[in-house]
Amino acid sequence: MTHGTPAFWADAVLVVHFGIAAFLALGLPVIWIGAAAGWRFVRNPWFRWSHAGLMGVVLAETVAGILCPLTAWEAALRRAAGEGGDEPASFVGYWLGRVLFYDFDPAWFGIAYGLFFGLIVLTLFLVPVRRAAKPAAPRNTIKHNKKG
Repeated sequence: MTHGTPAFWADAVLVVHFGIAAFLALGLPVIWIGAAAGWRFVRNPWFRWSHAGLMGVVLAETVAGILCPLTAWEAALRRAAGEGGDEPASFVGYWLGRVLFYDFDPAWFGIAYGLFFGLIVLTLFLVPVRRAAKPAAPRNTIKHNKKG
């Protein structure tokens, strides 16, 4: 498989998709563990809001019955590569696909994603986001004469 083939790009999309799913699934336990251990990054606004926002998007797609765009894109690339069967031809596609995709009723995904999103929102309150402290303004070194 060369870098320009649709099969390569289908695997690349799957790796990105898997990375996002891992970020979502592992982010919450990392936040809890990090809060207990005093890790500062778990209160970082970029980390926390991207985690909550991405999970919100996943939940909204599921509730609306919309197929994830990454799943649709990967499937289109696999069709273009001639991988019309249920199983991708590559090692990466086979194993990451088995870990990422499950054949459950979509309602179960909606329930699971809703509960998980609720935990993420609750965690925003229990382990609040902290903004970095702003550096102190430079002190004015010019002395003013006050006449009183």
